[in-house]
Amino acid sequence: MSNAISGQPDSYLEFWNEYQLCTLTTLRPNGRPHVVPVGVTVDAAEGVARVITRKSSRKVANILAGGSEARVAVCQVDGGRWATLEGVAEVCTDEAVVEDAVNRYGERYGRTPGPDPERVVIRISVDRALGQTVGARPQPAQVAA
Repeated sequence: MSNAISGQPDSYLEFWNEYQLCTLTTLRPNGRPHVVPVGVTVDAAEGVARVITRKSSRKVANILAGGSEARVAVCQVDGGRWATLEGVAEVCTDEAVVEDAVNRYGERYGRTPGPDPERVVIRISVDRALGQTVGARPQPAQVAA
């Protein structure tokens, strides 16, 4: 499988290292989308994105219901810049995998969550990367006095 992330320009990869809140979209068993705010870490070399969460969450239930081909998307936006990663998700419970994901989250977001025995990792094998991350940020509109 090709690595859809590493083929992106440097600005794309840099954007995924900025402090940005993201969304995760999973599909409910009835096919309707479930979109929630999350923190995401991206490993371009490995071609994966990671989300830490609790195993009792709706997003985890949706992924487990989707089986081995559960498709998801993570997205972030900042003004005119945006990036979306799509792929197949799996839920990981291995302690070492969870600890690694928590450490990566701490590096990106500047804080490490406390221990949580319910914590799991949603590991997304990215097969599609989309976005627009090049160029100046749009300036806020001026309000006439």
